[in-house]
Amino acid sequence: MKKSFWGFVLVLTLFTLGACSNEEAQPTVEPSKVMDQILAQVEQPALMPLEDEQVEEMYGFDLKKVEDYDIRMPMMNVQTNEIAIVRLKDTKDAKEIEQGMEKRAEVVQKQFETYLPDQYENAKNYQIVKEANYVLFVISAEADEIVKQFKEALKSE
Repeated sequence: MKKSFWGFVLVLTLFTLGACSNEEAQPTVEPSKVMDQILAQVEQPALMPLEDEQVEEMYGFDLKKVEDYDIRMPMMNVQTNEIAIVRLKDTKDAKEIEQGMEKRAEVVQKQFETYLPDQYENAKNYQIVKEANYVLFVISAEADEIVKQFKEALKSE
């Protein structure tokens, strides 16, 4: 009887440890630190951070699903450069956040469609990248380099 009990405990422990080891550890670096690292490596025009109300209005995010974020947009309305880094509470909400980013890209494109053709083209080439529990949205001529720096910042965590 004692042997079967301890055998059961051992098997249960092994299953528990096995289940834990299969889970991928999510990075916990603050989006503002990722943003700072990106901006230190990739020159961008002057960008200003958005506050909660602006994020909800411009991106349509339910901020209850967001652990933390850093979103920056141009200080002057003559450029389309924009960078958003969002850390999710749950990765299952990534699609909803990505949809908000796509809608934001559409709004920026519409604003510049007949205003500044080069910035309109820039806005059409936006990128959205999901990495672990983070989502990056970027409008920039240097988007590929920003994506690279984003991924490196999360790997170094």
